[in-house]
Amino acid sequence: MPYKEKEIEKVYFTIGEVAEEFNVATSLIRFWESEFDILSPKKNKKGNRQFTKTDIEKLRLIYHLVKERGFTLQGAKEMLKNNPQELQNKMDMIASLQKVKGFLIQLKEQI
Repeated sequence: MPYKEKEIEKVYFTIGEVAEEFNVATSLIRFWESEFDILSPKKNKKGNRQFTKTDIEKLRLIYHLVKERGFTLQGAKEMLKNNPQELQNKMDMIASLQKVKGFLIQLKEQI
């Protein structure tokens, strides 16, 4: 039986990688970190931020509220404080629907 190499999963991401994923400046990520207390990436000995997947999911919620839905910072903070689980459920549903849409478009192209 051939040996199957285990896929190595990255644990920490740099601020540059995170900013690139959201297509925003690193300064915006640092600003959001100072504004939203749900964001607290770990810092290494040099002081560089190390974002986990959980940190990135929190950033995704902030990005969705501020950039996609047009909330003010205060409005986003209140939404995250009052309805975090409901917001996460909506984000999960949107992601799921986007996957289905992508699959259907791909299926249509194959027909």
